[in-house]
Amino acid sequence: MTSDLVVITDCDLPGTAADDALTAAGLRVRRAASPSADDIVAAAADASALIVQWAPITGELLDRLPNLRFISRLGIGYDMIDVEAATERGILVANTPAYCLDEVATHTLAMILTLGRGLVSYDRAVRAGRWSAVDARPMGFRPAATSVAVVGYGRIGSLVARRCAALGFHVVVADPMVPDVDILADGLEPAPLEEAIARADVLTLHAPLTDATRHLVDGAALATMKPTAVIVNTCRGPLVDEEALADALESGRLAGAAIDVFESEPLPASSRLRALDTVLLTPHAAWYSPEALIDLPLHAADNIIDHWAGRAVPAIVNRVAATAD
Repeated sequence: MTSDLVVITDCDLPGTAADDALTAAGLRVRRAASPSADDIVAAAADASALIVQWAPITGELLDRLPNLRFISRLGIGYDMIDVEAATERGILVANTPAYCLDEVATHTLAMILTLGRGLVSYDRAVRAGRWSAVDARPMGFRPAATSVAVVGYGRIGSLVARRCAALGFHVVVADPMVPDVDILADGLEPAPLEEAIARADVLTLHAPLTDATRHLVDGAALATMKPTAVIVNTCRGPLVDEEALADALESGRLAGAAIDVFESEPLPASSRLRALDTVLLTPHAAWYSPEALIDLPLHAADNIIDHWAGRAVPAIVNRVAATAD
């Protein structure tokens, strides 16, 4: 690296674990005053590395950071970073892909089971003095008679798919990047995206957010779904067109949804999703456990520490940039 300064652009996690790890490795650490471009430049004009949580890292910003050679994302997704622009400038980008796999898969499964067995509606009914076993909402499924469509068969999607299959669900997988033979080898059924969405009793999303996947589930896709189906999203909010989803739920064209991630976070008070009893909402919390909270900043720091020390960093997402480093 041309310098030993690492700037943390933004971080809403408690503690200073990343700072402490970087300092212990002999690196200087500074925190930007805010995630605005001007404050990042003020802090990082001579920095060789950034740790980024939510701050937008654009090509224009990168042009103002001439010494930058490495960006470590504090999280799995990296859609807030213009990876193409970074690659063009010889800047490596890494994420933290393994810190919360079990947590997100478990949260997803909990949402599927909560919707599928009507647990929230049952709880509300009993508290209100109603006692009816046949009034499960939005669903009352038997796993063996239920198709779960998993969109995205990466680290988390494959965990969710295998766990659903272990519980007796019929699992359909849509992922154009994974050969059908690999999905079949796991005992699951591959299918094109459109077919998987149309067949789903439960649709669960585990795809990265890109220009191609933004609003992957839009009004047209929702129109092909069964009116008894539900959607689960613990991946990226903009994969779903929330206005189209609200329309489908309000009109009864879709039975329910469980959502942990949103197009705008925190979820605006004006969101129509807040008023729907068939929607289960959590505050971008699928990643959380005490163990994950410890691991996340350390994994982000370790990417930089290992690169600075000349060790391999498996989490780099744009290895082509290494030729320019």
